[in-house]
Amino acid sequence: MNRTATYWLGILGALFFVVSGIIGGFQFEEYSHISQFLSETYATGTPWGNKLSYFGYLPSGTMIALFAFFAPKYLPKSKFIKIAFWLFAIFYGLGTIVVGIFRCDEGCNRELIDPSISQIIHNLSGGLTYLVVPFAVIAIGFKAKSWTDSKSYSTLTIVCGFISLIFAWLMMTDPNGPYIGLYQRLVEGSILFWVIRTAFFIKNENK
Repeated sequence: MNRTATYWLGILGALFFVVSGIIGGFQFEEYSHISQFLSETYATGTPWGNKLSYFGYLPSGTMIALFAFFAPKYLPKSKFIKIAFWLFAIFYGLGTIVVGIFRCDEGCNRELIDPSISQIIHNLSGGLTYLVVPFAVIAIGFKAKSWTDSKSYSTLTIVCGFISLIFAWLMMTDPNGPYIGLYQRLVEGSILFWVIRTAFFIKNENK
């Protein structure tokens, strides 16, 4: 996988996720991006659920996982960086694939009343993603401080990591709160923005 292909995997993976999240809300008259989970747009029984999963989130997760697996090749050599990116690839990239295959029950069954196996796997995968990924991003940011001419990238990475950590904590401590959708989108947005920034860093600034 060359540098340009790795760059495009990151860019397209992020765009597929964002577009899927935006499109998904249009299938419901009263869907709220502020108070409802992204998963509710492709839950079991939703009109566009299959299409959003198979043509949106599954390709997104695949591309982001490949991006994160190959990214360390174009960054300063470090086992620490490689491990952090691979954790990101597994828990965010492959995690997106898992939640796309094992979709939540209609409405995402927040009270977990007689949940399906798919719902249980979906929740477990999502929970692990939000527990691990922010720390992986933060770790990359602090390690990047030692790289040449990477101060802005390091700072942005740390900021994105802490934003995702704070709002993941808010989301997980109050899953029935009125702003749960907003919290989730801030988590996902900060992570995906970091993916795009890292793609540009690999392509343009670290040759």
